[in-house]
Amino acid sequence: MTDGWDWRQPGVGGAPAGQPAAGHPPAGGPATPQDGGNAASPWWSDALTDPWRDPHAPAAVVLPAAPEAGSEPEPVVDPDAVGRPRLQQLLLIPLVTALLAGALGGALGYAFAIRNGAGGAVLGAVPGAAPTLAQRPPESLAGVAERVLPSVVTVRVAGLGGTSEGSGFIASADGHVITNDHVVAGGTGKASVIFNDGSSASATVVGQDAESDIAVIKVSRTGLRPVEFGDSDALAVGDPVLAMGSPLSLANTVTAGIVSALDRTMHAGEPGGPTRYYAAIQTDAAVNHGNSGGPLVDAAGRVIGVNSTIKSLVAEGQEAGNIGLAFAIPINQAKRITQDIIGTGKARRTVIGAQVGGPGSGTNGTGVRLATVEPSGPAAGAGLRAGDVILKLNGRPMTEPTDLIALVRKYAPGSVVTVEYRRGSTRQNASVTLAADAK
Repeated sequence: MTDGWDWRQPGVGGAPAGQPAAGHPPAGGPATPQDGGNAASPWWSDALTDPWRDPHAPAAVVLPAAPEAGSEPEPVVDPDAVGRPRLQQLLLIPLVTALLAGALGGALGYAFAIRNGAGGAVLGAVPGAAPTLAQRPPESLAGVAERVLPSVVTVRVAGLGGTSEGSGFIASADGHVITNDHVVAGGTGKASVIFNDGSSASATVVGQDAESDIAVIKVSRTGLRPVEFGDSDALAVGDPVLAMGSPLSLANTVTAGIVSALDRTMHAGEPGGPTRYYAAIQTDAAVNHGNSGGPLVDAAGRVIGVNSTIKSLVAEGQEAGNIGLAFAIPINQAKRITQDIIGTGKARRTVIGAQVGGPGSGTNGTGVRLATVEPSGPAAGAGLRAGDVILKLNGRPMTEPTDLIALVRKYAPGSVVTVEYRRGSTRQNASVTLAADAK
């Protein structure tokens, strides 16, 4: 039995005494080819001391080569080991982050500038919140205009002298439109209406009243949006108003102003034509040719007048323009006349039953003298006589004969008015029930 150790005596069955056995290196040195060893032995240098080795197996003692002078061995790094980051790595991370952030910011800034048409330059400061007036609530002027404009139209009437153009507004859903008499006067009875959205429709003249300057036409279209009517008797000087229409053929035009005066006596007309009388609403809203027949609305969007006349400082034959003096027919009067025209084809005229003017009518601006009084008329029924001087009508001072005519026609037949008059040196009051003319 062999335990792996060589117990043979020197010189017995092996190499001569003092000599190592064949295949064994001399004690104390590595095996070399000169020693008869195997240079390619897989054994490590401690193989001779391994108690379990096969004594017949070749052995070799391998020692690592001595390092060359002046050089350090290359360190071996475990790729799986977690090490501390180097300084270069620490600096590289924020550098890359800054570059990416800069590139992103530049791209967004360029896109913003291009979108705003600045060609790379950003103009102006960051916009703030819109002011309250720019938010256009329904009660604002912009909100009122947006609500009323769909009911405002342009009216065109063909006549022998060419085409007359004005404005109007829808009074009923079945197509009745209110405009001025002087817009349709001289026409053939046929008209065309252009709506707010640009569409158009044919129309016919239902009726007209030259003295009040009101006409009604009928559009061949249903389902229209009529205006809201206000109360012209409730107006006060200084109330804000909007004038709408097509001045100088510029459709859907809106101008703003205030009520400048009330019951401003107007009498107008073309040579050879009828004389128009009405106690007008005066406004400084810009009104020009083509606004005629359009609505004058209050701050709630309700129609309180029909734009009709302007005053202008021009020489004869020149075109008149706005100088802040425009006049509208009160809507209470216009609405009443419109109902008369739709119902009967003509309007009733309100009268007091007396004539003014003529010889002895001058009173130096302190009233209007009655020239004649109809025996069975309203004035006679209230006790008025020829020669009486009318000083006030419902508190409104009378200075010119036309003042009495215009103010009486403002009221509906059957209205009761208070008349202050002077007879001789005595002042008296009378209640007069106005009537309709028999025409």
